[in-house]
Amino acid sequence: MNRRQFLQAASATTLASCASSAAPDSLIIDTHQHLWDRRVVNPPWIKGAPEVLRRDFLSADYQAAFAGLKVKAVYMEVDVATNDHIKEADGIVAQCRSGNTPTIAATIGGRPAAADFEGYVRRYAHNGIVKGLRQVLHGDSTPQGFCLGGDFVRGVRTLGNHGLNFELTMRPMELEDGVKLIKQCPDTRFVLDHCGNGDPKAFNPKLGPDLKRSCSTDGWKRGIDAVATVRADVMCKISGIVAFVPPGKWHAEDLAPVVNHCLDAFGSDRVFFGGDWPVCLLGSPARGWVDALRQIISSRPASEQRKLWSGNAIRFYGLKA
Repeated sequence: MNRRQFLQAASATTLASCASSAAPDSLIIDTHQHLWDRRVVNPPWIKGAPEVLRRDFLSADYQAAFAGLKVKAVYMEVDVATNDHIKEADGIVAQCRSGNTPTIAATIGGRPAAADFEGYVRRYAHNGIVKGLRQVLHGDSTPQGFCLGGDFVRGVRTLGNHGLNFELTMRPMELEDGVKLIKQCPDTRFVLDHCGNGDPKAFNPKLGPDLKRSCSTDGWKRGIDAVATVRADVMCKISGIVAFVPPGKWHAEDLAPVVNHCLDAFGSDRVFFGGDWPVCLLGSPARGWVDALRQIISSRPASEQRKLWSGNAIRFYGLKA
């Protein structure tokens, strides 16, 4: 489908479907909200990040970025230094309890392979705010297969013992490692972040040069299908991919192959939206990503769209929204 055909198809979607599921006053649960105040915690990676990310991003900035939308958010850890994990987690728990911002729950950072991980998990389990934990697995210092080490697997199993999920953010060509980890942790629920880091440029090389986390279309699809079928309760977060495209040089149909493959592989009950703000600014303002996703899914049933925007996240994370 070329761009003109894509836009014609989107325009043909009924207004009733759009109004019922994607209107500005419809609730959106953003399952991937980043915030950082460098006076409190200063993630070490920011120093080498693109300039657009080398500043503070606070809740007031987030609200401005999503102005005009009815949004509640699940905070996502920002890969702080290990000795800042407690400071980061305590801070976001306090913010959620205050009720003064859109943030209502959190996925905190941690190191599952750490010797004291059990005690760290106990500190936050069952407080009603912390829903899960993530350790980024695609960093340069994290080798392939790291998540399959005995201590790491033990830690991820510990999360399941305490009713917390683990969020997988990994290289797109290593998704089979995620499958192996899931199989070894039958009592832990999993979320695959950022569409498995599928790169839209793999489907349209004209978008620009390959990104660092590049992938082949067939290899990524096989990985997504494997994660989707390993267990029926694994979720996929429709997020992140807009950060892979050059700002101002992409259209919704450039993201559509990645989004649609994930939606079809996981099904309408196992996907939810993630804004990935402010990292999304590498490719688009938050509203640009929201509008593009609305366009991509506009021909799908209104009930499925509502599940993606809010229903599935409310159910999976046990949110009161």
